[in-house]
Amino acid sequence: MSGFSVDWLSLREPVDHRSVNADVRAAFMRDFGARDHVTLTDIGCGSGSHLRSLAPHLGPRQTWRLVDYDARLLAAARELLCRWADRAEDTSAGVRLEKNARIIETSFVQCDLSKDLDTILDEPADAVTAAAFFDLVSERFIETFIVALTARKLPLYTILTYDGREVWSPPHRADAAMLAAFNAHQSTDKGFGAAAGPNATALMSEAFRRKGYIVATGESPWRLSVKDRLLMSELASGIAHAVGETGRVAADDVASWLADKKTAVHCEIGHLDLYARAN
Repeated sequence: MSGFSVDWLSLREPVDHRSVNADVRAAFMRDFGARDHVTLTDIGCGSGSHLRSLAPHLGPRQTWRLVDYDARLLAAARELLCRWADRAEDTSAGVRLEKNARIIETSFVQCDLSKDLDTILDEPADAVTAAAFFDLVSERFIETFIVALTARKLPLYTILTYDGREVWSPPHRADAAMLAAFNAHQSTDKGFGAAAGPNATALMSEAFRRKGYIVATGESPWRLSVKDRLLMSELASGIAHAVGETGRVAADDVASWLADKKTAVHCEIGHLDLYARAN
């Protein structure tokens, strides 16, 4: 799974960070926040945004394994993390970062999770993390992943999984048709088979509970305003492009909708966060 640009990930990062559900993060922090050292495997890491979001809430020593299929994004993650840190030093495993008196040992792993999931999960870790990932994978992958994770009694903390909700202001006559078509597109193959799309968090919650895990979920919507105009514009363009690929909405309606959203004053995109741990 690849295709996300570094520019897009950088544009959305501040909104991602402010949208994280505080209650779900607090549940994760009750288990890991007070530890002197924690080891995390972050899958589908992109440009390393989740580390930059979560690391300031964790203890003084951290070890992160950043895993992604896209070597270009892994290279960007390394560069951006070195810029973010107060100090960065190359190591044999990756990069040693210092940030606000925290030592963060970071390694970067290129991996096709559809084939090498067990290899990744067999590496020592206290928890697995992810951001904006599970709506892109298939229901079958989710089932396989949860079987592998629970067999190792590993917890999962994942944020910003798309949930199918979208509200724009001002409204447009094609809003409902565009949303239905976009959600249909979200369920197409993103590299793991037909994607779970907006159903991902519900599928994960049910599967974890069947395995006896304790599950906490909470909403983490993007709430965008005129100060996020560039992000709203890029988001609208991406949605219009995806809808165009489905052929479910007339081209004139897609063009009219896109022109309208280029001057939108508000947009809310639904996401869900989840923390699951063994009972």
